Amino acid sequence: MVEIKHTEASCKRARLAIQDTLDVVGGKWKLVLISVLQNGKRKFNELSKETGISPRILSKELQELETNGLVSRTVCNTKPVTVEYALTEYSETLFEVVKAMHKWGVAHRKKIIGEG
Repeated sequence: MVEIKHTEASCKRARLAIQDTLDVVGGKWKLVLISVLQNGKRKFNELSKETGISPRILSKELQELETNGLVSRTVCNTKPVTVEYALTEYSETLFEVVKAMHKWGVAHRKKIIGEG
């Protein structure tokens, strides 16, 4: 096993990188939305129903994900107008993070409350 030498500067860079990550995907809903959208594009109302997120909060979360290049928004030419959301190619860079969090969450739930 290779030993990594940590310096004050490398630890500071690591903390900044973690903070940057949390700024983009932190909060209660962003990773939930990403995991739902991994199964394909969804209309706004579908996302709201599937996740239980209120429309106001959902709109804010999707806008932030779009600003960070993780979600694309397409206005459909329908009556009434509908909007579809999909993951971008860039969002694939988060899939390992989502998988690791899922794995940890399953193990944690099992340890704490005995659910599998």
